[in-house]
Amino acid sequence: MGQRQAHLSRVKNQTFDLLVIGGGITGAGVARDAARRGLRVALLERADLASGTSSRSSKLVHGGLRYLEQYEFGLVFESVSERRVLMDIAPHLVKPLAFVFPVYESFGRAALIDIGLWLYDGLSLFRSPKIHKRLGKKATAKVEPCLTTVELKSAELYYDCATDDARLTLETALDAMRQGAQVVTWCPVVGFLHDERGRAMGVTVHDQLSDERFDVRAGAIVNATGPWIDGLRGLAGDTAGRPLLRPTKGVHIVVDHAKLPVEHAVVLIHPDDERVLFAIPWGERTYIGTTDTDWDGDPALVCADLSDVDYLIHASAHFFPDNPLHYEDVTATWAGLRPLINQEGVHESQISREHQVDVEPDGIVTVAGGKLTTYRRMAAEVVDKSLDVLRMSGWEFEPPRHADTAKEPLPGAVGWPKDDDDSQLVDDIVTASGGHLEHDTARYLAGSHGMLGLDVAVLAAARPELAARLVPGRPEVMACVEWAVTRELAATVDDVLQRRLPLFFKDTDQGLGCAEAVATHMAGLLGWEPARRQAELERYRHEVAVSRAWRDELS
Repeated sequence: MGQRQAHLSRVKNQTFDLLVIGGGITGAGVARDAARRGLRVALLERADLASGTSSRSSKLVHGGLRYLEQYEFGLVFESVSERRVLMDIAPHLVKPLAFVFPVYESFGRAALIDIGLWLYDGLSLFRSPKIHKRLGKKATAKVEPCLTTVELKSAELYYDCATDDARLTLETALDAMRQGAQVVTWCPVVGFLHDERGRAMGVTVHDQLSDERFDVRAGAIVNATGPWIDGLRGLAGDTAGRPLLRPTKGVHIVVDHAKLPVEHAVVLIHPDDERVLFAIPWGERTYIGTTDTDWDGDPALVCADLSDVDYLIHASAHFFPDNPLHYEDVTATWAGLRPLINQEGVHESQISREHQVDVEPDGIVTVAGGKLTTYRRMAAEVVDKSLDVLRMSGWEFEPPRHADTAKEPLPGAVGWPKDDDDSQLVDDIVTASGGHLEHDTARYLAGSHGMLGLDVAVLAAARPELAARLVPGRPEVMACVEWAVTRELAATVDDVLQRRLPLFFKDTDQGLGCAEAVATHMAGLLGWEPARRQAELERYRHEVAVSRAWRDELS
């Protein structure tokens, strides 16, 4: 627990310029921006980094083509601009992805789609990974042979980007840490401290791993807790009026790629409600999503139910009738909540993805709404607002410098090849491991850890037992677990298997087969007693069971 304990000690014993509550992509972005400006920053997260919405998205960095239909041109322009920035600062995590948008007779808006895509490319200043093009019926059938050709007229081939949302969040937080930010997970805020004027000046925290409570003080506080925003506002006494959020649930299902062998991300218009969703190739898997339904329960309890799975299977069957999916084909699910701004009388799928930054009566800065792609700009706006709060309160702090978050690479991209060809990096990882890591593992590390994959390889070179595969036939090795615990703030088995590694979603048994070995290795690193090791295993098994709970409805 060395890394966590060091951060925890500083959080307990120092006063900060800015305290960020929430370790999702927005909170991590705020911490990175503020730390790069030279502020003294602490970030507190109730569970693990990216454990909420930020690891349960559609895993896309995109301009939001469908927002053109809602005339949100500003949001699209901002999004396509940020897509380019993220490709530059995190090329190992944000990678071009081709989309096929089939147009059928029943849809009847082929011309509008083509015009929309020219506008989409234009708003990106024609800096998309590639300019879109129209495909005829035969060409569409050739590039996506599984797609139904009944009433098919044509298709548009365009480009956005795929990402690993959890690792994008993690590396953003790691860069904040490199700039001096203190980041502590598994520490929910349970109360607020106010001065005699009623201004928020700190929080009371419960360390879930030690069952200890302590106070953290700061000149300004940011509420970046996503779906938990209104709950935290209530805790601080800032809910004078209606809730700020209208959370909506988005569910994805995962199947073996052989069951749905799409070659591109395919845009689907659901036959029941015309909602846009996607079937996306994901290595040896394909995932389909997302749903969009209102949610008014505890954000921590969100999960897929049978109606969600049925909705996605039905859409897939409509477009891929020769590859029908069955319940037993679903190997994993994930569900997340979009922290959307409350808009009365608007259908769930029509709620704007714009963000909002408010200063509460007690000075807490609250950020709500927005989307993964635009997190960096949102973060800069939040830090600007926080600086205003500090100045108005008379807080003394060093004059901020430029953050340069649009230019400075994330940790795994430092030294990344300028031509984006990582083949030499893959070879270098094998060499750095002393030959103990095989090519597929090196390829995985290059694509997930970037240049830091070399450091993971060095662990395997020094201790060859760390080159052991976690799952036969899969590329993840025990050195990834070691790195996650010692360098990436992983504190639980779930942290490792669900967010540092993709086994929760990509392994056929969701990592259950290797969970004991992972728990044993973590116990040695973190000094767990047998009871704690067993509790960690049970916690992970529970998370897997929750993701499969929809199956209980079948009986």
